[in-house]
Amino acid sequence: MQSMAEHYPFQNFPLPYAYDALEPYIDTKTMHLHHDKHLQTYIDNLNRALSACPAQQNSTLPQLLCCTHLPRAKEEEILHNAGGVWNHRLYFAGLAPAGSKAPSGALAEAISCRFGSFEAFQQQFTAAALSVFGSGYAWLAAARCGRLLLFTTPNQETTLCRGLRPLLCLDVWEHAYYLKHFNKRVDYIADWFQVVNWAQAEQQYAFCSRKNAKNEKQD
Repeated sequence: MQSMAEHYPFQNFPLPYAYDALEPYIDTKTMHLHHDKHLQTYIDNLNRALSACPAQQNSTLPQLLCCTHLPRAKEEEILHNAGGVWNHRLYFAGLAPAGSKAPSGALAEAISCRFGSFEAFQQQFTAAALSVFGSGYAWLAAARCGRLLLFTTPNQETTLCRGLRPLLCLDVWEHAYYLKHFNKRVDYIADWFQVVNWAQAEQQYAFCSRKNAKNEKQD
């Protein structure tokens, strides 16, 4: 993820890999449109909304998304577009052109413990992603105690204010897969599993584990 200190005016940072790096699983044209058009639109809309809200212009994305006193006239616009920026950045950061096909270490153990096996987790995650009605996301996240949670969110709702650390973020809006997979979301999900950035997911889970161990030691 980009700097947590970033604030208005937000900008669209380059992908950490080439547009064609995820071929044949996610096609080059989709990556161009998804990053340069869809994400850029959320950024442009967010900046336009904030241009009329000087009191919020020094707020970071997390601060905007968890703010309880946004201007009422701009609240929905800010939350929707800030969520679009946050979720898309998580999604793109969670992809890797030469990623491993499965997690390892503590995360692999936690997945097996929570879901029974990695294969069972894949099946449950796929079912969750397929269950999203319309547009939204499927998530694997960790609670502060390290417990893994699998859930979905509609539209551009985020996990920021739930006290959870996202490990995997799968965008199931049609613009994420329709050029290559048409209406076959299940095929897109299967291909997405081929380019998951498990190294990053493991780092995020390790952060939760270290924080939990530190809290237990303090107690």
